[in-house]
Parts: sequence; C-alpha cells; structure tokens
Amino acid sequence: MVYLSSVISFKVPKEIKEKAKKLKRYVNWSQELRDYFIRRVQEVERDVNMRIIIDELRKTEGVPEGSAVASVRENRDSG
Repeated sequence: MVYLSSVISFKVPKEIKEKAKKLKRYVNWSQELRDYFIRRVQEVERDVNMRIIIDELRKTEGVPEGSAVASVRENRDSG
C-alpha cells in the first residue's frame, strides 16, 4: 500500500533513545511505530464511533412493544 506521508515526531527520555539506537539492527523502529500508530488510531476511531452510535440510540424511543413478535410472525407467514 502506498501512503502519502507526513512526519510525526515525539520525545522520549534520552536513555530510551540510546537503547533504541543500540537495538536498531534488530528492530525497524520506523515500521514498528508506524504500524502501531496506524492500528491505534483505527482502534480509537472505532471506539469513538461506537460511543456516538450508542449515544444516538439512547436518544431514540425504541420500538413499540410487541413489534418484534409481529415482525417474526409476518416473515413466517409470508414465506
């Protein structure tokens, strides 16, 4: 997949940066962080969307009592 790219930077403690630098031959930090960031953004986006949907559903009055039974009977009788 080809991405149009932007740079995101963040700070870490100096000792962590030094440790990461020593381990860079074993870990592709750019790819690891990119994958994590994308996955995390998608997770948070799903959570926010779910909260929005739940909030909207709470605002509705629901369905009239007995409508589920009527719907099942209607589907069963039409087939």
